[in-house]
This record gives sequence, C-alpha cells and structure tokens, in this order.
Amino acid sequence: MTSLSSVFKTAGFFYLTPGMVVMWAIGFTLIYLAIAKDYEPLLLLPIGFGILVANLPLTGLMVPHEGLLWRFYHYGIQWEIIPPLIFLGLGALTDFGPMLASPRLIFLGAGAQAGVYLTFFAAFAVGFDLKEAATVGIIGGADGPTSIFLAAKLAPHMLGSCAVAAYSYMALVPIIQPPIMRMLTTEKERAIRMQKARKVPAIEKLIFPLMATLVIILLVPASAPLVSMFMLGNLFRVAKVVERLTNAAQNELLNIVTIFLGLPVGATMNAESFLQPKVLFIFFLGLLAFMVSTATGILLAKLMNLFSKNKINPLLGAAGVSAVPMAARVVHKVGTQADKKNYLLMYAMGPNVAGVIGTVIAAGIFLTLLK
Repeated sequence: MTSLSSVFKTAGFFYLTPGMVVMWAIGFTLIYLAIAKDYEPLLLLPIGFGILVANLPLTGLMVPHEGLLWRFYHYGIQWEIIPPLIFLGLGALTDFGPMLASPRLIFLGAGAQAGVYLTFFAAFAVGFDLKEAATVGIIGGADGPTSIFLAAKLAPHMLGSCAVAAYSYMALVPIIQPPIMRMLTTEKERAIRMQKARKVPAIEKLIFPLMATLVIILLVPASAPLVSMFMLGNLFRVAKVVERLTNAAQNELLNIVTIFLGLPVGATMNAESFLQPKVLFIFFLGLLAFMVSTATGILLAKLMNLFSKNKINPLLGAAGVSAVPMAARVVHKVGTQADKKNYLLMYAMGPNVAGVIGTVIAAGIFLTLLK
C-alpha cells in the first residue's frame, strides 16, 4: 500500500497548477492555428508542442544541464548556432535579383525599420529596460530568427513570448497589412504600374553577397553571425557549382534546424515566466511595431514619388518588413484589386529582401550598443 501511495505521489497529476493548464490552452491554440489555419505551421506547430510539454510537471525537460529541451536551447540558441543556420537556409532560398534590378527599392526596406526603433523607445517609456525594449522593438521587422537571436542575447526570459509574437504577426500579414495599405493610399496610387526592371547579370548576383558581407559586417560587426550565414547561403545559390550544398541548405538543413528551433523556444514559455502582465505588453507593442513598419514603408514610397519621375507604387513600401515572401504576396494581391493586370510580386520582393537585411542590421546595432 505504501509503494502504491508513493507511485501516485510521483505522478504529475498531483503537481498541476492552474497556470500550467492555461499554458496548455495556449499551446493547443498554436497547434490548432498551425494545422487548421496554416499559420506559419513550420514554427508554430513545434513551438506549441514545446509549450505543452514544458508545462507538464516533473518532466525535467528544461532543467539546466540535464533536460533534453534545455540542451537544445543551450547549445542551439544560447550558443548562437540555430538562428545563423536558419539564415544559411534562407540565403540559399533568396533571390536578390529584384532588389538589384531596382536599387532605389532598398530604401523602402530600410524605411520600414522605423517601426523597430520607434517601438524601442515606446517600450522603454512604458517600463521595459533598454535590453528588453530592444527585444520588443525588433518584432516590428517581422523576422522570427532575428527576434530569437536578439532575445537570446539581450533578454532570454522574453525569448518565447517575443518569438511567438514575431511569428504570429508574420502569419497574420494578410490580415494586418491590407487595412493600413488602403488607409494610406488612394486607388489611383495602388494602380501605379512599375516600369519594367532591368535584367540583372549573373556576375552582379555573384558579387553582391561578397560585397554585402564585407560592407555590412565592417559597419555593424555584431551582425556577423546572421549576415555571414545569410550571404554564404546566397553565394551557394548564385555560384551554381555547389548544387548539393544549395539543396541541403534549402531543404534538409533548414528543416532540421527549424525543428530544433521551435521546440526549445516553446519550452521557454513556462507558466511562471509567461503569465505576467509584461507579456501582454510584448504582444501589444510587437503589433504596434509591425503596423508602424508597414505604415512608414508606404509613406516613404509616397515621399520618394514627390522627387521621382518614375513613380513607385507605394504599396511596395509595405513589403519592407522582413516577412518573406508573405508581405510581397499581400502587396501583389492588394495591387491587383486596384488593377487586375498590375503584377507587383517581383517588384515587392526587392524591398522585402532589403527588409531582411535592414532588420539584421537593426539587431546588430542594438547588440553593439546594449550588450
């Protein structure tokens, strides 16, 4: 009888708390959104499952130096391995051609980063410290791996909530951006057709990742882990002599590290750290950052049109956030609603890719100033 009693006492049921049950609901919600709604399923599914198992008592999965998921988190994220590997795969998938074909669109990617910096000051004003404010602000770039990379360095206790916020807003791009785009543009502006872009020579595509690596890392050395891997992946792609490496980076490697990214990120979201008033501010300020980034990109395009003979469709400014390629697709969709024959997707990929670089640079600046 005594042994039976001890068995029952070691069962997790006796150690459940209301907070754990609430976190189960959050985990199940993310899993539901991933499966039923197809919202960023590659990340939200493992993150949701990570939340679920991290809030099961007595598992020891996140016990330092012992737990399985803690090891994934420590060696993969704290040691800065997984986010750069994600960027290696993203680089192998990225085509810089649209950006190089129309270099002025780079400014739209840079302009959309205003939301990152404005939200940084807003977060600091409402009580976050400087490192936490930077971690919240970077959500405005809508770049999950960069948000995770920065949070792991500056505010590890906010890693899970910031990651979920970043990927949630990436998934909700088709819902969040169109109302802002319509509010800030006229139908005539949305129907502007872009001039045919020049064809980018292969040698130019080959030189770009090499020169970008040198220039960006010399300017912002703290961005080196992400920039170097991003440009290396792109070099694999454009060199056309390492197809095996390109395919591995695009597929097997990216898929594997995505699993080992999502699980430990979700596992950091235990009830004690997540169910805090500050977390609600993170989601609110992250949404503010994303909305401001969308708006500033559009407004910058309209400003550029005042001084340009070849008008830019201001919708392209909304693609300056780093949500690749979701933001570009939304720009194209809203543009075709004004003119069914207006093909904006290729042009939108220019500021979209520039936005990825801009967000990485912003993260590097924060690291340089605050670490």
